[in-house]
Amino acid sequence: MSNTKNLNDQKGVEKLQELAESIRICLFCTDLQTNDGATARPMSVQVVDDHGNLWFFSGKDSDKNHAIKHDKQVQLYFAHPGQSSYMVVNGEAEIIVDQAQFELLWSPLVETWFKGGKDDPNLSLIKVNTSSAYYWDTDGNKMINFFKMVMSVATGTNLVAGKEGEIKV
Repeated sequence: MSNTKNLNDQKGVEKLQELAESIRICLFCTDLQTNDGATARPMSVQVVDDHGNLWFFSGKDSDKNHAIKHDKQVQLYFAHPGQSSYMVVNGEAEIIVDQAQFELLWSPLVETWFKGGKDDPNLSLIKVNTSSAYYWDTDGNKMINFFKMVMSVATGTNLVAGKEGEIKV
């Protein structure tokens, strides 16, 4: 990556939305003090709201919900190698039980995990309030960047344009 571009406020939220909602799946890490990888689990972000908060459905009885009750600090790792897009998000998680939010964020895919639908008694949301994030992103698609890398080797000049930077919301 060759171009550091830190993003603040609305531009930061927009980049967070762009990357999280296009990648969708992240490793959602709790119990950060253990740092052993056993507390990372794949989760699908439902939406990144206009304040930069990330929303996830979760079971009330899940290990991650129990971990959040003891320590709200979380890290989310997003990666899309095919698009050369990566992001790590640091934040504080909050468990929400709110039928109106369930209705707003519900999708048919969520029913795969919650057979009772929006009225499942085990249904909860996790809202991650972003404190900071860092991203790495390459412009263009995979095929174009492959050819740019081949040309970079042939010419000795880096032709792959990339960006990285801190996100503050």
